[in-house]
Amino acid sequence: MPTAADYIRILPEIVLSVWGTAVMFIEAILPPGSSRKGLGLFSAVGALAAIAATIYQAQPQFAGFGFNHMLRVDHFSIFFHLIVLLVALATILMSLDYLPFQKIDRGEYYALILLGAVGMCLMSSAVELVLIFIALEISSISSYILAGFRRHSAESAESSLKYFLLGSFATAFFLYGVALLYGATGSTNVFDIAAALSNTTHIEPLAYVAVALIFTGLGFKVACAPFHIWTPDVYEGAPSPVVGFMSTAPKAAAFAVLIRLVIYTASPNWFWIIWTAAVLSMCVGNLGAILQSNVKRMLAYSSIAHAGYLMVAFASASNRELGVSAAMFYSAAYAAMNVGAFAVITQMSGSGERFSQLDDYSGLGRRSPVLAAALTFFLLSLIGIPITGGFFAKFYVFSAALRTHLIWLTIIGVANSGMGSYYYLRLIVRMYMFEPRTQTPAPPVRFGVGMAIAISLIATLWLGVLPNAVLHYTQGAPTVLASH
Repeated sequence: MPTAADYIRILPEIVLSVWGTAVMFIEAILPPGSSRKGLGLFSAVGALAAIAATIYQAQPQFAGFGFNHMLRVDHFSIFFHLIVLLVALATILMSLDYLPFQKIDRGEYYALILLGAVGMCLMSSAVELVLIFIALEISSISSYILAGFRRHSAESAESSLKYFLLGSFATAFFLYGVALLYGATGSTNVFDIAAALSNTTHIEPLAYVAVALIFTGLGFKVACAPFHIWTPDVYEGAPSPVVGFMSTAPKAAAFAVLIRLVIYTASPNWFWIIWTAAVLSMCVGNLGAILQSNVKRMLAYSSIAHAGYLMVAFASASNRELGVSAAMFYSAAYAAMNVGAFAVITQMSGSGERFSQLDDYSGLGRRSPVLAAALTFFLLSLIGIPITGGFFAKFYVFSAALRTHLIWLTIIGVANSGMGSYYYLRLIVRMYMFEPRTQTPAPPVRFGVGMAIAISLIATLWLGVLPNAVLHYTQGAPTVLASH
């Protein structure tokens, strides 16, 4: 029978589930045509309650396994819970005025964000592959629907359909890999799998195939090459707040799963798969972004490149302390700066998201100095300029690679980082050195978007100026991860 401590170990998920269900019930009794902004504020309170539950869950007496070793609460899971929940909170805030403006003001939107976050939080704490699959599906189904939430837009419907079809294939690969791994080891628990792989002198070929299939499924979720083909079209068609959400929170959760699998099931097959994916992602992402004139597509290719930088940290996982700590810090920094960038894009997108081309940002420094300054700061962080979270994120990733003697991977990563600065700086030049296409001032920044931008700015600056607290926390995670 589950104990009280077991339920505490899924307390954030319980809070999110109850809140999401309540949102749907309240939506059903509200009169048609009335504002749903109150539901958005109620959902934001739910995200805050889940954050409080996560902090409560972090007490030492609740650390450990729950529900018969299906999930584990530790430094690592708490960290990724907080990333997912803060991203969900920022997404809800930036959607408060976006939804009515786009004439898609529906309460189920907020329920989908909260319930999607349930799956992402479970992914970060699950140590049972079947539970990871269920959590992955909870997260994915919400994302598929949210991608097509601008239901009167053909682009949005197309993005949702592409995401659903390709995501279904990726899920099938993941599930088939789990089945083969069970056949090779006799278990779906990552600890038992690790024990089975370490206690044999000959690893069955079935296990190698299983690892490749599982990586294919997770590689789709994190948008790393060569599983990235869906990313630009989905990002372009999906609502801007949703893009900010699904480019960070599901990606962080999927990386959490990958870290657990790489650390626990230290198969020799992981290294070259990850090394190859890192190089492909960095090169394809940066080269693709240079060719884009649409800001959302540019940031889509940018996200592929950043998945590659994160993979560099994974390739360094032979040194657990360095590799895992660098990957965790990078996940937090990328979430902060990318959500902030999409908060500004949400503000600038206009009715029907018509204003998403590079030219639409011309002269923004004159039309809206505050928005231009905020977007500039996030873009500089994505480049990796000092005093931003992006600088320390890349610094720790490449330091970890160097200290594990991955010289060529580091050189390729640094070269790609320099290449990436071109398209970020190109947008900054547009904002400050080009004449505005129109004399119409940028729309005033409303409360929700302003709060989302402020949260992202504070987080990005804090990680760039005072990173020690987060680094100290992440450096304790590898020891916890390695212990059974």
